[in-house]
Amino acid sequence: MTYQETLDYLFNALPMFQRIGAAAFKKDLGNTYAFCAHLDNPQDKIKTVHVAGTNGKGSTSHAICSVLMEAGYKVGLYTSPHLKSFTERIKINGKDIPEQDVVDFVEKNLGFMEDLRPSFFEMTVAMAFWFFAKEEVDIAVIEVGMGGRLDSTNVIVPEVSVITNIGFDHVQFLGDTLPKIAGEKAGIIKPHVPVVISTKQEETTAVFLDKAEKSQSPISFAEENYPVKNIGKSETGKNLYKIQNGSKILFYELDLLGNYQAKNLPGILNAIQVLKEKGWQISEENIAKGLSKVQKNTGLKGRWQILGESPWVVCDTGHNEDGIKYILEQIREYPFNQLYMVIGMVNDKDVTKILSMLPNKAYYIFCQANIPRAMDAFDLEKRAKEFELEGEVIQDVNEALETAKKKADKEDFIFVGGSTFVVAEINEL
Repeated sequence: MTYQETLDYLFNALPMFQRIGAAAFKKDLGNTYAFCAHLDNPQDKIKTVHVAGTNGKGSTSHAICSVLMEAGYKVGLYTSPHLKSFTERIKINGKDIPEQDVVDFVEKNLGFMEDLRPSFFEMTVAMAFWFFAKEEVDIAVIEVGMGGRLDSTNVIVPEVSVITNIGFDHVQFLGDTLPKIAGEKAGIIKPHVPVVISTKQEETTAVFLDKAEKSQSPISFAEENYPVKNIGKSETGKNLYKIQNGSKILFYELDLLGNYQAKNLPGILNAIQVLKEKGWQISEENIAKGLSKVQKNTGLKGRWQILGESPWVVCDTGHNEDGIKYILEQIREYPFNQLYMVIGMVNDKDVTKILSMLPNKAYYIFCQANIPRAMDAFDLEKRAKEFELEGEVIQDVNEALETAKKKADKEDFIFVGGSTFVVAEINEL
């Protein structure tokens, strides 16, 4: 098989949640355990960090990875979904899995997969564990796909579990209240394994305390240990944060520009502290360098990524209520005359709350990603009009962005997002 033939098989033969939605969702870990057993349980041969949450788990995973890289470790990183290339999902020290390894894995296990019929996600998780074990990483940071309890990544026993914020997303699978969703995320808490909760929320605290107590897992609420204040920009244009840790005052630069990163930073720092207490050699310099070079070290894309100035052109993968709230807050910090919103969404979520949050003084260009799950742009426009959001439909993401650029003056602002898959199709990314 060529690499392209391998990808065609993976994308077409295996049900993929990102593309088709609910039909690809598996409600147990049976396939993952079976696949891992077939591979001689590579997940048991590597040290890991496990990261779950509604928003921030990707940024948190990449930041922890970057710090560990600066500390001199060989670090695996598994994240999803990919934006541009399948190989982005599986990295070691910021470098994608080689295409030939993808081909070799599929060819070697094709017969087994034909019998097992795993989902696309189950297969990629197994591939990641296999690759990290084969390459003998020192540690791997593993991002949960959805939820936690029944997520395919939840077959590991990590050094530390991290849970970022809890918000409303995938409610048809995870529950329609924050405590229910937190219960699913809390499923990654393992017996006697420390767990770090990035953001303390009134509705979910009891859920995490209860699970940690039953699991006899030390629990930390990171905001209490590492209160963070954004104090502006450094000379290099990075976000500058002041952190009070006991009697110590720390300052860190973070090259991830979204203001919402202030919510992620306490969990990142607390998780690193747990690793240090477990014997991982990580210096203050490693932490500072790692946080200032997350994008450079790991290749993270699509988090408040500035694509142009005069006019400002910014994209962000935030796509649920909390994510959109932080995006809108940050847009308001910029001076501009007219706001253009290039927006697309997926068809299996209730878009009502998101649309109700969007500013009606903006001009909207409704588009749709090239996946079956994408919400029809004309349907999105129709729904948006109910909230007095006016604009036009241009289905292709890049044509929509080009139209916005032609309409905009230098003093305007263009935002592109609403869905991870819209951001993924931006040519300039």
